[in-house]
Amino acid sequence: MNSALNLSEKLHWLAGTIYFFKKHLVVIGSLGLVAGLGRVIQLGGFGAISTWQHVALEVVIEAARLGVFLYVLGLASIRHGALRLKYLFTDRQRRLDHWAAARQKMRRQWFSILLNLVAFLGVAWGLNYLIDLLAYQTCLYLKLKQGGILAPTSSEWTILLFFKNLSTIPLTIAFNAAFLLWITNKFQLRPQA
Repeated sequence: MNSALNLSEKLHWLAGTIYFFKKHLVVIGSLGLVAGLGRVIQLGGFGAISTWQHVALEVVIEAARLGVFLYVLGLASIRHGALRLKYLFTDRQRRLDHWAAARQKMRRQWFSILLNLVAFLGVAWGLNYLIDLLAYQTCLYLKLKQGGILAPTSSEWTILLFFKNLSTIPLTIAFNAAFLLWITNKFQLRPQA
């Protein structure tokens, strides 16, 4: 029991990221859906597109990903996330304070950082494995092509990247933003018991 509690404390960053992701699934999922549909269109899932449309979609996709990052960084507020990022670059004293807190936390909790990274790699690998199974081991791709939803010239990558943009990529972005909060002692995502 005590070792399980200790492990839970060590995995606070990952557990908090997953908790935040689940709690704000609608917003993060919507931004992931925008990025996923953009990727499907870019890959010719609905037919060929022009170069300028490809570039415009890339801007939309990256804006959605930036939205996820700022949303997590602002603890469910894109505006607060943008302000937090702005102050990091414009307020020298705040930047020095954050850097001092980060150095201290890295020095004291290096094992926890390593453990969270390894655990996250396992979660990301599991999600990617399931997405690979969905894309290559099921008939979903063929059914979408036969149903006329996907263009006949599209590949499995359309499905692969669509589901990655819904799951693995936003979770990774949230994990990275949560790391910045956690390392600077601003990470209070889980309700206190």
